[in-house]
Amino acid sequence: MRRFRAFLFAIVAVAAVVLFIFINGTFSKGGSVDGAPNVAVSVIDEAFSIIQERAVYPVNEKMITEGALRGMADSIGDLYSTYLTADEAAAHKESLAGERIGIGAEITRTNGKFVIVAPIKSSPADKAGLRPYDEIVQIDGVRVDGDTLKDVVKRIRGKKGTTVSMTIFRPDLNKHLELSVIRDVIAVKTVSSEVIQDGERKVGYISITTFGAETAAEWQRATDKLVGKGIQGLIIDVRGNPGGYLHSVAEIAGSLLPEKTVFTFMQDAKGIMTPLVVEKSEDYTFNEKLKKLPVVLLQDKGSASASEVLSGALKDLKRGYITGTTSFGKGTVQETIDLSNGGEVKLSTAKWLTPKETWIHGKGVAADLEVEQNALFDEHIRIVTGEFKEGDFNEDIAYAQRLLMALGYNVGREDGYYDENTTGAVKNFRTDMKVDTKNSMDRKFFLTMKTKIEEYRNNRENDEQFQMALSYMYHEMSSR
Repeated sequence: MRRFRAFLFAIVAVAAVVLFIFINGTFSKGGSVDGAPNVAVSVIDEAFSIIQERAVYPVNEKMITEGALRGMADSIGDLYSTYLTADEAAAHKESLAGERIGIGAEITRTNGKFVIVAPIKSSPADKAGLRPYDEIVQIDGVRVDGDTLKDVVKRIRGKKGTTVSMTIFRPDLNKHLELSVIRDVIAVKTVSSEVIQDGERKVGYISITTFGAETAAEWQRATDKLVGKGIQGLIIDVRGNPGGYLHSVAEIAGSLLPEKTVFTFMQDAKGIMTPLVVEKSEDYTFNEKLKKLPVVLLQDKGSASASEVLSGALKDLKRGYITGTTSFGKGTVQETIDLSNGGEVKLSTAKWLTPKETWIHGKGVAADLEVEQNALFDEHIRIVTGEFKEGDFNEDIAYAQRLLMALGYNVGREDGYYDENTTGAVKNFRTDMKVDTKNSMDRKFFLTMKTKIEEYRNNRENDEQFQMALSYMYHEMSSR
C-alpha cells in the first residue's frame, strides 16, 4: 500500500501548509502568494476589523474566527467538506479510534430525559449497576436539566481511572439510586465473525460495522480463525457501514485480490487519475487462502464510502457477488487537516472511481441480486418513556404504529394519531405477548415491543438478504 499512502500524504502536506499560513495571519491586505493579489483575504481582514471596531454587540474573536472558517467550508456546497471545532475534531477522531475512554453505555434523550439504552457487557457502567431505562438525574452532584445530549456525554467522559458519580432514577423500583462509575478504556470492535455450518458445508460470516483504525488488524485475526476452521466460502456484511479510513479498506481489499490489481482510482481536482494497486501489506500477513474463497458481499442503502470501494472492486473485478440493495452513493474522499486553533478542516480532496473507472457518487453500487428487507430491519429501535392513549397524537405513536404494522397487526395508519384501530392493535399485541390486556402505550408496552423486535432481528431466518446470500454461497460452493 506504499503508493496509496504517499499519494494521500502529498495532498495533506500541501493543504496543511496553505491553511496554516492563512490561519496564522501571514497574508495581509495587498499581500500575495507567488505574486498573485490575495483580494479575498483582504476583504476578510477588512470585515473582521469593521466588526471589531464598530459592532454594538460584544465581539467574541474566537466565535467570529470559527464562524468564518465554518462559512468557508460550507460555501463549497459539498456535504462532506466542513470545518470542525477542536471538540468536534476530537469526537471525529474518537469515532474511528480502536478504543475510547468512558463508562461503556449508550445514552439517548427522550421526552426531555436522558436515558440509558444499554450498558456494554462487562463495561464500567455494567459493573457499577447501570441498567436499561435508568434516567440520569445528576452527574457529580449537578442536575442535567437544560443540558443537551452532547453536554451529558461530555460530562460523563473523562480520564481513565477517574470516577463519575451519577444519580439515576430507576422506574422499575420507583426510586433514585446513587452510583459511582470508574472510567476506563472501552474497546471499539468493528469486526465480528462466525462459522455457519450445514452438514459438511462451512461458510464464514464476517460483519464490518465501520472501517476504523484497527479494522484491518481485526479482519486479519477474524479471517485467520475462519480459515483455520475450514470455511469454504466467505460472506462479508457491510450493511449500515458508513465508511471510514481508506487505508483500512485498502488492506482488506488487498487480502482478497491478487497483487498488482487496481482496486480503485483516485482522481484529483485537476482530473489526474491515480490507480491504487494491491501490494503486499507492510503491516499485516493475511492468509493466502482468502484470495481463492468464493465471496458474497451484503450491502444496503446505509453502506457508503469505503464500503462502496470494497463492493465496487469486488463487483467490477468479478471477485464477489453483491446481494442486498443499491448502496448509498458517496464517491469522494475526505482529508482531515489540522489547524493551529485545534480544529480541523475536513475537505473533499479527491473522487474515487471503481476499477472500471465508474464514479458512483449519487448513484451507488447496484446489487447483483436485489433483495428488499423487512421493514423491522430498517427501523431504528429506540427507548420511549412516554405514555399514550386513544385520542393522543405523537411521533412516538407513529413509531409504534410502524412497528405494529410490520409485525402484522391491523393498525391502518402510521401518522401518529391514536385512533380506534390503533387501540385494538395495541391490545392484541399486549395480549399476544402475555403482558396484560390494556389498550394503552406505556413503558411496559414499549419495552416489550423493543424486546420483540430485537428477537425478530436476531433470528437469521427472518433476514431475507442474509438468507439469499447464504443460498447463493451454497450454490457457488457446490459448483466448484
